Amino acid sequence: MIRAALAGDTAYDGVFVSAVRTTAIFCRPSCPARKPRPENLEFFAGPRDAMREGYRPCLRCRPLETGSTPEWVRPLFDALDRDPGRRLRDADIRGLGIEPARARRWFQRKYGMTFQAFCRGRRLSGTLTALRQGTSLDDAVSEGGFASHSGFREAFAKSFQTTPGRSDTVDAITLAWMETPLGPMVAGATRNGICLLEFTDRRALERELAVIGKPVVSGETAYARQVRDELGRYFEGKLRSFAVPIDPSGAPFESRVWNELLKIPYGETRSYEDIAAALGQPSACRAVGSANGRNRIAILVPCHRVVRKDGTLGGYGGGLWRKQRLLEIERAPRVL
Repeated sequence: MIRAALAGDTAYDGVFVSAVRTTAIFCRPSCPARKPRPENLEFFAGPRDAMREGYRPCLRCRPLETGSTPEWVRPLFDALDRDPGRRLRDADIRGLGIEPARARRWFQRKYGMTFQAFCRGRRLSGTLTALRQGTSLDDAVSEGGFASHSGFREAFAKSFQTTPGRSDTVDAITLAWMETPLGPMVAGATRNGICLLEFTDRRALERELAVIGKPVVSGETAYARQVRDELGRYFEGKLRSFAVPIDPSGAPFESRVWNELLKIPYGETRSYEDIAAALGQPSACRAVGSANGRNRIAILVPCHRVVRKDGTLGGYGGGLWRKQRLLEIERAPRVL
């Protein structure tokens, strides 16, 4: 890793990140910046681990931005996009020039699941959508790439805790991953809209999914595609308000706080005291702070626009550096 980092070897991008103790910054191995002394280097499996140790992403090589998916992985996604119902076995993966074990490790690190589990979730998400749209069970089983009705029923019941015949009653969360300039995010969608939008390195992510308490599968939805498009334009400074439907779920007080967050204009901030006063409970500042921290739909429900009374940033589940950057984006001159 020392040799790769000092040589700027692009072949190791996505394999690890290198951090410099003297600057508290981490980079891709290929970063063109001036190379540090070897004894000042520290290595991590990915950006998440580096940020947990207090390192900040390099502004030159931008290790969190789109493009972090290595080229060798792209044939897998291309194959899935061409035929979402296809079951890619180890022989098929090798046929794409990829070792199955390597794909398994990369998906486990990137998405917290193996490649096969990722594919199975996408197929189940697709069959659930098809059944809701009136597709026959036979066609759903075939299009989903399942070898038999019994196998499909078993997988469906395991994921959704019900039978395919009751697909209209399933209230599941479909997770989709997306790259942003501030690092990868995961979007969770119910049939009503986005219920979760978080940076993947947030420690509370698993707990948040558990709190929502619904079956979870991976897959693409119309809501995921819409939020990916809108986030792209937001980060470019071309979008100030989001149109994608949201489906927040929380206690009554939390919901009131989140509704107040939605009223904060783009480019402006409010203090915890301001939110408490707007709710008619001026002494509830701490409760407002707690509810703000439990917001599970980052950026769309703009908890990053809430600061301390003295104007300092306060806390942010995605990291204070992200909160600062989001506010900078919103305060920058608008791109026409």
